[in-house]
Amino acid sequence: MNLRENIAVALQGLAANKLRSALTMLGIIIGVLAVILGTAIGQGSRDQVLARIQSLGSNAITVSPNRGPQRGAVGGGAGSGQSLTMEDAEAIKTGAPTVTAVAPQFQRSSQVKYLNQNTSTSIVCTTPEFLKIRGFSIERGQMFTDRDVRGRRKVCIVGKTTATTLFGDGAPIGRNLRIGGINFKITGLLASKGNALFGDPDDQIVIPITTGMNQVFGVDRLNQIYAQTARAEDATRAAAEIEEVLRKAHKLTNSEESDFQVRTQQEFMELQDASSQTLTFLLTGIAAVALVVGGIGIMNIMLVSVTERTREIGIRKAVGARGANILLQFLIEATTLSVLGGIIGIGAGFAVCALVTQFLGFPTVISWFWIAVSFTSSAVIGVFFGIYPAYTASQLDPIEALRYQ
Repeated sequence: MNLRENIAVALQGLAANKLRSALTMLGIIIGVLAVILGTAIGQGSRDQVLARIQSLGSNAITVSPNRGPQRGAVGGGAGSGQSLTMEDAEAIKTGAPTVTAVAPQFQRSSQVKYLNQNTSTSIVCTTPEFLKIRGFSIERGQMFTDRDVRGRRKVCIVGKTTATTLFGDGAPIGRNLRIGGINFKITGLLASKGNALFGDPDDQIVIPITTGMNQVFGVDRLNQIYAQTARAEDATRAAAEIEEVLRKAHKLTNSEESDFQVRTQQEFMELQDASSQTLTFLLTGIAAVALVVGGIGIMNIMLVSVTERTREIGIRKAVGARGANILLQFLIEATTLSVLGGIIGIGAGFAVCALVTQFLGFPTVISWFWIAVSFTSSAVIGVFFGIYPAYTASQLDPIEALRYQ
């Protein structure tokens, strides 16, 4: 019996039990689907977050407080227990010569109201340098000025999502909204940056930092300080200057740990890349377990098939079929189940990734490398878990097999 005849006999055996064959393939389908979906979500989130980081520019530097009780913290509330102040931002401006722009920031969610419309959004208290350093731009209107910051004026600019929620299709420029019970006049509308995996950068309101910290939230500590250099290659030197300036401002001795963190965009990208790879490998590991479970299902059903077809195997051996023919037939059946399951799983992976992106908003990037890996794995699993049942069938004694009822 040649290979073509073996394949035909194997396919006939599978077709005779369509439902059982379909259920057996289900484990492989789910495993391949899990591999494709897990890696697509992991790669998609990685690409999007890295794009967000890169949008700030490779010359941006972020200064963050180390969490936990800090000496000298005052006032209680959200601002206490953090180490950064407006004085620190000024010290960076004057004491770090490589830094060309500084934007202190305090950010917190708050209820915002316009007439009968009410929503919770992120309130960013900062300075005009925020736009340049964070990579935002004004679509209509204008950004508030340094004079507005010094005068603690109640003006703001709004993101696209927030504007749509509060004003619908109406123009927001010149209207007044209430933040924490205080009226603010809208002077500008931010250009859209698109949805992100974690949070919507268009769902925010930006107000002068002096107004926000003193009148809206009543705090004296910052969440972060953003800095920028003229050239990307100056970022590392600027980070060292900021470290030195702030340690001096906080009166830290050489033996004391810094109560703040200074990170360049390159460091953020490396950290994010490492965490994204860990997530991808974790999801892939879970999917690999599903593939192995599918392979065990194939082995189980093939052993059942050998038992059911013992008499058929005896007849085939009696008329001249060799053990190698029997082994090849059952191996082809097992491999066909896994390969078909892999093909269907790949198609399901494309479909589910499209649905996840469209309806859940998660970015997905399907990798042809992982498609090849998942398909190859399904075929290998079919061969590996099909060998034992096929070998068992090939070793049946024809006389004993003919006696089997």
